[in-house]
Amino acid sequence: MRRQLWSTDALLAMTVLIWSLNITVTKYILTHGVAPLSYAAVRYGLASLIFVVITLIVERSLRISGRRGHRIVAVAAVSLFLNQMCFVYALKLTTATTVALLLGTMPVFAGLLGWLTGLERMTGRFWLAAGVSAAGVALVALGSGGDVSGHLTGILAALGMAATWSVYSVAIAPLMRTYSPFRISAVVLPLAWVALTLAGGVQLSRQETDVNALVWLGLVFAVVGPLVLTNVFWFTAVHRVGPSRATLVANLQPFVAAVVAVVLLSEPLDALQIAGGVLIAAGILLAGGRPTAAAPAE
Repeated sequence: MRRQLWSTDALLAMTVLIWSLNITVTKYILTHGVAPLSYAAVRYGLASLIFVVITLIVERSLRISGRRGHRIVAVAAVSLFLNQMCFVYALKLTTATTVALLLGTMPVFAGLLGWLTGLERMTGRFWLAAGVSAAGVALVALGSGGDVSGHLTGILAALGMAATWSVYSVAIAPLMRTYSPFRISAVVLPLAWVALTLAGGVQLSRQETDVNALVWLGLVFAVVGPLVLTNVFWFTAVHRVGPSRATLVANLQPFVAAVVAVVLLSEPLDALQIAGGVLIAAGILLAGGRPTAAAPAE
């Protein structure tokens, strides 16, 4: 039993590290010749192919039954499309450190969504957590520096990324009771890919392929690591120890990602951003580290 717990902790640690590295890797790719929507469309196209092949081999079907199931898939695909739009443009317009810190608002967005949809009743403690997190976001924004308008748009996109992932996680929760995460991914990711390809048609047509080897290596990592391997790691860990403990570890991601960005990209980390990150972390703790149905996507 103890050995299984240790191995589960190792899976969670690898998951958090891969997610964290993906923010830095994506920032590098977007600043070295790859357009945001070109990156998103190619990445999701490759990931879709991998999930479809795996699911057909293991489960021999991609079917999701019923009108309700189809509506959920549609909502999930739109949410994921918007999530990836926000993800790439957040990293294009502001620093990886800022984006990483703002990921810490996801538990608060999940709680607000649960309240708006009537799934949860919010306590005074939650509203305090939301207020503390909002103050943290303000400090991160004030400390971002540089081109204020560009950074503000990037910050809003990062918050949109957290919000849309919360919508996606809540939307697919009913499907998770019946279908594997692989089948859900094999159906939802291709739909999101189609939308990304249509939105990024101009960028794709103008995209140069003469980029350095690290960009290609980063693209391989961004597909295989955060979209495929972490799916296996995350849901294995959740099955073993439950979502509450798994999410508690996952809440480390914003801060690990910020440290990785500072170390690998030599990005500055302002004192106000550090203070903002601390307040966002306090908001997570006050909110109770609310678990979500799916792993954070990037």
